[in-house]
Amino acid sequence: MADKRRMCLLGLIILCALLTGISGVDVTQVFSSSGENVRLSCNNALSDCTSTVWNYNYNTHSETVELIAEGIKRTDTERHERLSLGSDCSLNIKKVTKEDRGFYSCRQYVNEQQQGTDAYVYLHVLHVSSSSSQSEIRSGSSVTLSCQLYYHYYLFTCDTLVGFERLELIWVNQAGVNLQTDSRFQISFSSEQCLSSLTTTLLNEDHNREWRCQVKHRNQLKTSATYTVKYQTPTETKTPSPVTISKSPAAPTQPASVDSTLIPVSSSNSEKKSSQTTAAASTKQEKQTTHTPETTSDTQQDKWIFTTNTEMTSAHTLIRVIVIIVEIAVFAAPTVILLQIICVRRAGRKNSLHQKEIEMSTVLQ
Repeated sequence: MADKRRMCLLGLIILCALLTGISGVDVTQVFSSSGENVRLSCNNALSDCTSTVWNYNYNTHSETVELIAEGIKRTDTERHERLSLGSDCSLNIKKVTKEDRGFYSCRQYVNEQQQGTDAYVYLHVLHVSSSSSQSEIRSGSSVTLSCQLYYHYYLFTCDTLVGFERLELIWVNQAGVNLQTDSRFQISFSSEQCLSSLTTTLLNEDHNREWRCQVKHRNQLKTSATYTVKYQTPTETKTPSPVTISKSPAAPTQPASVDSTLIPVSSSNSEKKSSQTTAAASTKQEKQTTHTPETTSDTQQDKWIFTTNTEMTSAHTLIRVIVIIVEIAVFAAPTVILLQIICVRRAGRKNSLHQKEIEMSTVLQ
């Protein structure tokens, strides 16, 4: 509790120093964009940094984290790999992230006695992001870009930074022209999040175009973050693999990646299939070629042979059907005639018997 009270009191003193310009307090504001390397100056450099101490507070309510102790980097912190101590006792941070924003303090000791006053550094981080995924970025689509300044929000407010510190977030194009004057872009600002949003509809010519969000502090450019429009290139059409034509009349023994033109074989040639299959296997290896004018003509010739043989097979089948019908008619005709003769004779006998019955009845009468 005492530590938090001390931090709150210290924060008020620093804020008053920033707003009124009170001397005797060494306060620095550093602006950086995410992904950059940043250097925080101690402003109280000694010839020997073996007694330098760097502390960090995420906000006034968080516990103090010791980053550098007696000139040695602490390895029990989450970001120790990105931290280093400079020859002038400055704190170097590689690839800054928005989580690095906050309050840093540097203290020097000589013979175990504090040397001078502490140096206080406020790190603000600028970050630009898109509301659309990379697959959604294309011509004709609407995109919203967000430019947000991450700051020590327990001590500062965005209204304070904008009103008293004259902080500005400005969108510009590659030529540095303010996009606020272009009706194509809709730009809005939220003081609650210190966020500037840019919305526009993408055009074909926007591919590889850059838009920058700048931070100006008291009319001085402090840092900027760039967003580059990248359209996904269409997937290149794969060139089809060369097709090899095989002139073998036999079907391939197993499926292959190449196409084979098959010529129908009549039943009388069935005894030759085994020898032709063996010949086809060797012929396939010898006559594999890529698509050239010669192979194209061979393909057309094979197609003509296939069509011709198909027509011949159809005609042969029709003739066989006609022959079968004639044979059936020839063999069936005598049987039909014989049946007709038998029927006629039976009818004659019935008539004669009927006539005799009539005569007998007449005689009896």
